[in-house]
Amino acid sequence: MGESGSGKTLTSRTVLRLLPKGARAEGEVEVGGENVLALDARQLRTLRTGRVAMIFQDPRAAINPLRRVGDFLTESVRLAGTTTAEDAARRAAELLAAVGLDDSVLRRYPGQLSGGMLQRVMIAAALMGDPVLLLADEPTAALDVTSQAEVIALIGELKERFATALLFVTHDLGLAAAISDRVYVMYAGRIVETGPAETLFAGPRHPYTLALLAATPQLTAPGTRLAAIDGQPPDLRQELTGCPFAPRCRFATEVCTTEAPQPRAASGAPGHLAACHHSDRLAESAADA
Repeated sequence: MGESGSGKTLTSRTVLRLLPKGARAEGEVEVGGENVLALDARQLRTLRTGRVAMIFQDPRAAINPLRRVGDFLTESVRLAGTTTAEDAARRAAELLAAVGLDDSVLRRYPGQLSGGMLQRVMIAAALMGDPVLLLADEPTAALDVTSQAEVIALIGELKERFATALLFVTHDLGLAAAISDRVYVMYAGRIVETGPAETLFAGPRHPYTLALLAATPQLTAPGTRLAAIDGQPPDLRQELTGCPFAPRCRFATEVCTTEAPQPRAASGAPGHLAACHHSDRLAESAADA
């Protein structure tokens, strides 16, 4: 999770090597023990049509408006040659039923469906190849509040039903808390904090995470002014020195502007790491509060 421009979408797209022109990925991106960055074209096609699938932000931009929904759903498995046309159609109907749609949708065009229905179609399409990993890139961003709740509940249910790992990208802390087992907080293209969802939200150890939580609207305090994070995210076209959040951080000291903090374990919280020179001060502030 993180605000717009923090690198969430680009990071998730790297798993499928769907990078914009001129971008490159370094290091390793492993799925099931295989380094995605080292796959050849044939292996990458196999990965994209079966093992890993992605749900995009805007379903209308991801579906060809001139083709029927049934053609869209079955295309990937038919091209991969892993099943017959009849079996593909049967699988598509089963998955539409799983996401709460009847098989009449197979004969309809995208323009005949609502945004919530289209996102359900996108989820069904992502599950067609029985993936081991599902990438969900802010799948509720283009939906109304009611549809958002329905889609989030559906994704959580299908994740358990099909035993699929889920990488969920969001800027909504409420969604992250509701659906995640583990949370990674990103800022300026870097992971600044990570930990089990319950532990991280109960005791954040990075000022950015703390500021995001403070900026969340509270239904228990109507009429109060929302907290804001002063300043702007850094320009990632420039080389960053020190902690990228330092210019906006109330805890920042001189060391924050000169030395990039390395992830450190939070005391008393196994698996909870924060890249902050002053994470202990945050723990003390939370304890005093």
